[in-house]
Amino acid sequence: MKILIVDDQRLMREGLATIIGLEDGMEVVGTAVDGRDAYNQVVELRPDVVLMDIRMPGIDGVAGSELILRHVPDTKVLILTTFDDAELILQALEKGVQGYLLKDLPSEAIVSAIHTVYNGGTVLQPDITAMLLREMKKMADRDPDMTRPLPPDTPDALASLTDREKEVLALLGQGFNNKEMAEALTITEGTVKNHVSNLIAKLELRDRTQAAVYAVRHSI
Repeated sequence: MKILIVDDQRLMREGLATIIGLEDGMEVVGTAVDGRDAYNQVVELRPDVVLMDIRMPGIDGVAGSELILRHVPDTKVLILTTFDDAELILQALEKGVQGYLLKDLPSEAIVSAIHTVYNGGTVLQPDITAMLLREMKKMADRDPDMTRPLPPDTPDALASLTDREKEVLALLGQGFNNKEMAEALTITEGTVKNHVSNLIAKLELRDRTQAAVYAVRHSI
């Protein structure tokens, strides 16, 4: 598994490279200092997963992720962030990144998240999702009309969901994984997967990450 690390802080780049380099089956093929540098290295090195800081001088993690996912879609992007980046996290998720992590997570959690993303999953950390929900509420309180109105077809799209699918969508927005949703709703994980697939199709979204963003954006 080839990994590219992107961060404007040298200490963070070197620390992550050391941690990941100790893992069997993982190789850090390069490091980058901003989004443009990351994109250039992805084109050259074709890593499987990019660990992308979100706040960087020059081209930030949002723009860098967009470049990578548009032009090298086989590469997965996992955002590394702090708690004060709510709007940037939402923007990054809408570009199609596969998840987001806090920088102060234990190393084993970061390694586990890389495996999850590499294998096609998404990483939605509940603590950050809760923070996003709080920030969205603050934005709505400041501006009841918001600056991001629902698309014209949203009422019809939401109306097409079953009550259970709406429950699953709400839990996705809170960062629940399939096992946690199954336990919360007292159904099987297989049934959860079916509901997730159905609601993604009905809402014309790309994946469960976009579904979670949709739920957060629209306070579902």
